[in-house]
Amino acid sequence: MKIIHLSDLHIGKRVNEFSMLEDQEIILKKILQILDEEKPDAVIIAGDVYDKAVPSAEAVEMFDEFLVSLSKRRLQVLIISGNHDSPERLAFGNRLIDASGIHLSPVYNGKVNPLTLEDEYGSVDFYMLPFIKPGNVRRFFPEEDISTYTDAVRVAINKMNVNTDHRNVLITHQFVTGASRSESEEISVGGSDNVDASIFEIFDYVALGHIHGPQNIGTERIRYCGTPLKYSFSEAKHQKSVTVVQLSEKGRICVSTIPLVPKRNMVELKGTFAELTDKNFYKDTNWQDDYIHITLIDEEDIPNAVSKLQIIYHNLMKLDYDNKRTRNQNKVEEIADVDNKSPLELFEELYELQNGVKMSTVQSDYMTQMIEEIWGQER
Repeated sequence: MKIIHLSDLHIGKRVNEFSMLEDQEIILKKILQILDEEKPDAVIIAGDVYDKAVPSAEAVEMFDEFLVSLSKRRLQVLIISGNHDSPERLAFGNRLIDASGIHLSPVYNGKVNPLTLEDEYGSVDFYMLPFIKPGNVRRFFPEEDISTYTDAVRVAINKMNVNTDHRNVLITHQFVTGASRSESEEISVGGSDNVDASIFEIFDYVALGHIHGPQNIGTERIRYCGTPLKYSFSEAKHQKSVTVVQLSEKGRICVSTIPLVPKRNMVELKGTFAELTDKNFYKDTNWQDDYIHITLIDEEDIPNAVSKLQIIYHNLMKLDYDNKRTRNQNKVEEIADVDNKSPLELFEELYELQNGVKMSTVQSDYMTQMIEEIWGQER
């Protein structure tokens, strides 16, 4: 049985105030092309379909169009809710559309009944476990000792009564200990949301969602497929992909990936303003259309740097400086002997503490002029 594993579409997401809807529409069409080429038996979407619990009308319309396209291909599609989704909204109408091959996980109610598909090797049982917290599970099993996320998922799995003679696939959306996070993911304080991978031992494949970087957790049987698009500059070096899982007889699995190429990449550039605006630096690249994070190393701030850089880098998302001022870690403390220092001396000390460098002669002369004007007005 061939399975396409997707997750974390985050439809409707904005990155640094840039809407990703156009990029998402393009990448979903590319995923459909891959489905036409691969001809899988099932498609998994392991949570975070939307970026918000109450998605925009445009986001809902885009996902609706994607589902219609999937149903036309006569595929079995299994979708769970993630921590960004509203499980109630995502599950709306799930019993009505089951016949179309689109299967939406209901809100967790203590029961997870498998969806069974057949192939030449027998049965494959799919268990759809949406994002859960300890309180979600404790509500239905008050007699169980459930204080951690691992406890919650372990109890939820134990109550599934999994038939280990079958091939079993778990679809869930949690942070499994050992996974590498990105900046665009929600992080719980102190790693309190960690789930131990050992509780997945009875499954032939665990299709995970939540972590944005594609990766295996100890074994290819437990895998995050990652997001189809880059959603932060911490993901700039990720190779986004679609995960293809081939299940044959029980105990045999083959996992591979198909690269996803976005319309716009995420690129980080660092250098002086003069270097980054030199035509020889950018002329043979696609950076004009990519999403860009620029770090300038000029010691002096460049006036109107953003608007000037946007002439070349149209989708400049973020601008930082890396220089003596920004690297300086000194805290502005109480300046000693205040009563015996002139206003200019006090300001010069404050400036140096904040920026790590002394004021220039031009800056000092300008400040002297300003002080004289203010003092003159007060008199």
